[in-house]
Amino acid sequence: MRSRPDPVTSARRAPHEVRIVGGLWKRTRLPVADKPGLRPTPDRVRETLFNWLGQDLTGWRCVDAFAGTGALGLEAASRGAAQVLLVEQDPDLVATLRGLKARLAAETVEVRRANGLSVLKDLAGSGQDLILLDPPFDAGLFDKALAAAVPALREEGWLYLEAPHRWSDEALQAQGLHVERHLRAGAVHAHLLRRAAATGP
Repeated sequence: MRSRPDPVTSARRAPHEVRIVGGLWKRTRLPVADKPGLRPTPDRVRETLFNWLGQDLTGWRCVDAFAGTGALGLEAASRGAAQVLLVEQDPDLVATLRGLKARLAAETVEVRRANGLSVLKDLAGSGQDLILLDPPFDAGLFDKALAAAVPALREEGWLYLEAPHRWSDEALQAQGLHVERHLRAGAVHAHLLRRAAATGP
């Protein structure tokens, strides 16, 4: 007789969904694969982030350097961003992202299978309006990602950082950044950063 799977274990491992919370594709559900370390930004955090930025991102150029489910980058595209680059290394996640791009007819979105740090370095001087950094929490990539992202930002561009702890202005000083906004939601600390010379919402 074949044993039945434990329902608690099965539920924990089962894929689930998040949703786009605003813009053209509001309420669109995005699948979340059962992958170790895959931790999509919660709906509430994304809603707060885009409230901080202003709901309308028309004309913005954005990079989601560790795209995962694509929730952050697709949220930007849903709100009018002109160019959104989703960077992801995992081939299964890349396939899912490409499927979402096709389903949404998201012409402003590019999905690239690549290393997020390498892509950010290649984008130095490109003048991005918004760079979204949500690397795996246990990968030790925060300092490297920040260092690679800053040269790719326009002078008054925005940088979003999601991390397991709060970053202070002192910790960001070496990168020439400061914290404009901060939110804690459970184990997640969401930061909206800007160059130290650029101030104001």
